Amino acid sequence: MPAGRNGRPVARHVTALERISELFRPAYWGILLVCLSVVLYLAGVAANALHWILPFWNEPLSKAGVALVWYAGVPLSVGIIFGLLDLFLFLPLRRKQSTRLETETDLTSQVTVVLTAYNDEDSIAQAVADFRKNPRVKRVVVVDNNSKDGTAEAARAAGAVTVIETKPGYGRCVYRCLREGLRYEDTPYVLLCEGDRTFRADDVYKFLAYISHADIVNGTRIVEQLRCQQTQLTTFMYYGNFFVGKLLEVKHLGRGTFTDVGTTYKMIRREVLPQLLDRLDPAVNLEFNAHFLDQALHHGYALVECPVTFHPRVGESKGGNVNNSRAIKVGLRMMLGLTFGWRFGKG
Repeated sequence: MPAGRNGRPVARHVTALERISELFRPAYWGILLVCLSVVLYLAGVAANALHWILPFWNEPLSKAGVALVWYAGVPLSVGIIFGLLDLFLFLPLRRKQSTRLETETDLTSQVTVVLTAYNDEDSIAQAVADFRKNPRVKRVVVVDNNSKDGTAEAARAAGAVTVIETKPGYGRCVYRCLREGLRYEDTPYVLLCEGDRTFRADDVYKFLAYISHADIVNGTRIVEQLRCQQTQLTTFMYYGNFFVGKLLEVKHLGRGTFTDVGTTYKMIRREVLPQLLDRLDPAVNLEFNAHFLDQALHHGYALVECPVTFHPRVGESKGGNVNNSRAIKVGLRMMLGLTFGWRFGKG
């Protein structure tokens, strides 16, 4: 059910077709079936190739290869049917009901910035100073996720309001940030970011330009010209993140264009935060940003992406970008969460 500008759902009649679309999401399952068909086809090709290398398994491999290639067409056909069904039947219905916020750009309001931090003693003071010098920033709040170094002291010395979140986990830290940002009624927007210097305060102006069209503006690191080449985001992570972003887009087809499900940098209207927070699970760990976007779209909030600059982090990465192996695990849990629910991402 779509959310109103005051954060409360707007009641409207939901048709039977819309209910089926929300429960079934044919385009999303269609994409998964197409991916399955590609995997089966490649497995069949590999089996056919191996039967020449392993002559003592010649007949079983040959039969398996032929069967896999043949049956790969079944999920491909069903997936295409599902996709066409969504495109021509359900998508027009969603677009008729979709929310479009068209207002003038806010040229005067300030924002409350909330930064996640965990063992970021080397970077947090620079991050706080960067945001504090921006004239559109009212205050900076740092949520220290029980760091073992001097992160909290450095943030406090730099002029940030500093709180400690003792429960470990990225999701719990982000959730606490949003709770802290909600406390300040003198700013209409909460800007969520990280304290590791991967993002910069100059992009605040971009968010303020985009927020006039949405309840939530999510930063995207996918624009090649806006990111440094030497960051913790490898080529594999870059395109893997883009792929999961497209899965999110297909799941909520007609609700927006999405390319980045892993960035913390985002702006939220304060008025929608109370209800949105009730729908989020802080126990979801490194997959929390994907969980956040999925829940926001599911409950009808207007969400738009904003291209942001992306820089090398100061210090070591502690999240899903530690290495490609960890990124694969996080990406798979995101896909499981999008498909079967977010209990898979809890940690």
